[in-house]
Amino acid sequence: MFKGTFTAIVTPFKNGEIDETAFRELIDFQIEGGVEGIVPVGTTGESPTVSRTEHLEIIRIAVEQAAGRILVIAGTGANATAEAIHLTQEAEKLGVDGSLQVTPYYNKPSQEGLYQHFKKVAECTKLPIMLYSVPGRSVVSIEPETAARLANSCKNISSIKEAGGDPGRVDALKAALPEGFPILCGDDPLTVDFMKRGAVGLVSVASNIIPRAISDLVRAMNNGDVSSAETIHNEFEPLMSTLMGVDTNPVPIKAAVSLMGMCEQEIRLPLVTLNKENMATVKELLDQFRLY
Repeated sequence: MFKGTFTAIVTPFKNGEIDETAFRELIDFQIEGGVEGIVPVGTTGESPTVSRTEHLEIIRIAVEQAAGRILVIAGTGANATAEAIHLTQEAEKLGVDGSLQVTPYYNKPSQEGLYQHFKKVAECTKLPIMLYSVPGRSVVSIEPETAARLANSCKNISSIKEAGGDPGRVDALKAALPEGFPILCGDDPLTVDFMKRGAVGLVSVASNIIPRAISDLVRAMNNGDVSSAETIHNEFEPLMSTLMGVDTNPVPIKAAVSLMGMCEQEIRLPLVTLNKENMATVKELLDQFRLY
């Protein structure tokens, strides 16, 4: 079962290429920080702007560097079902522990279309699949009833990342899904609220730079220590909110990682690096938390 903290890890670039050395060091940093796993080539890993060859190379490096020390849940979703199947099957060959399947974006499928899409992907792999509902990116969300249909018809659809920004969705999902079906939060600042309602983990952006704090928070919630989790949340909430608020993810988190000396700030068009004002905000925040 996917439970705990999973870092939506950035993809470092240098001179237009994957910075393999930096990527390996970032993975080790996550392992040292106590996370349960990483999610390479998701939204934060700039999946829309890497080539298919690069996509699979990033996954290969992640699996090799993780070396079984943490889980690797590869982002292999796409807005074309055939492409999602291809990426997922290739990732399975590379030895990943699971697949993150994002809601197809831009083409706005119906709920029936979503059901058929995810079902087809699930039938083509033995990997455990984490559904990923993120209507802010894909316009449509995976409705609870659709998630339940998929959970009941596809044994390897085994969790869902909910990133719609509404803790109330946890209640709706729990009411529809089979008992014990894992729900993971997709928004760092909402983690405590999600987990109070029954979520069992987090796919985190902030853990790129504060893996220990985030993994401690999630672990505390799963152990029933709400007070400790809330203390961590209250301390780091300004950091979590700012990193998601000053620009489009992953621009701010990549700037933060670069300021900490762990990779270049390089990001691919059509995304651009932070402007001077927002960069100053991130620098000030990292100074506040003694990260820079």
